[in-house]
Amino acid sequence: MNRLQQAVQANGGKTLLGAAVYFYDPIFLEICAHLGYQVIWIEMEHGHITFAEAADLCRMAAGTGMLTMLRISDVRRENVLKGAECGPDILDVPMIETPEQMQELREYARFAPAGSRGFFSVSRAVNYSIPSPIVAQQQGLNKDLCLMAQIESKNALDRVDQLAAVPDVDLFIGPADLAASLGLPSQTSHPIVQAAAAKIVKAARDHNKCIATACAPDEFAFWLGLGIDLLFVTNDISCLKQAAGDWLNDARGILQRLDGQEVIAGSARRV
Repeated sequence: MNRLQQAVQANGGKTLLGAAVYFYDPIFLEICAHLGYQVIWIEMEHGHITFAEAADLCRMAAGTGMLTMLRISDVRRENVLKGAECGPDILDVPMIETPEQMQELREYARFAPAGSRGFFSVSRAVNYSIPSPIVAQQQGLNKDLCLMAQIESKNALDRVDQLAAVPDVDLFIGPADLAASLGLPSQTSHPIVQAAAAKIVKAARDHNKCIATACAPDEFAFWLGLGIDLLFVTNDISCLKQAAGDWLNDARGILQRLDGQEVIAGSARRV
């Protein structure tokens, strides 16, 4: 049972709620911990977080009790190894379309005999080989580390049963890219997109896989209704944008009301 499965079980089978960090901000991570978020997504596909920064964020999150999901850019050996050595609880790869890609992820992320992950005995992932023996640490990590493949294209959707059948890799649905691939960019709540999402969830459940996604607030009910295991509900940029925009609009509204009052008062004085 990997760490995501353990966390879902400890949560009574209910959906875990997470937030994403798109830039290196320990303060946002710590705020999320105090608010009660259960998982932190560390973004390395679109963002500019380095592996060193990712390792630090994993370290910080571990101290709060939150799980970490690290999204790397692809299944190249270098990326998988460096991502895994950061010590995340979940290692996620975007735009997976073939079983071969999933097998590559397994090959590079698992120590022998399950895979061919490099025998590096002093990384954070294996607690710097404390305590020894290192082989026991490695084999434990083979079971603990959750590997996750993102299903977010029509090609992946067309072979979702085949992908879900690959052992030892859970699934993450990318609604935005999936919608675009289906010819419905930004229409993540379109019935066609939601039907595709339900199909992916069913395939995951048929093969006893965990399932995760991220969405906007107006789609929370849909995804929670599907009974997924992990839902990312916000990110650092969205939080900054939302709060900054709300407070700016509040202040502008007060200014407009004051301007109206001044016009009325000025007219009364002129009379």
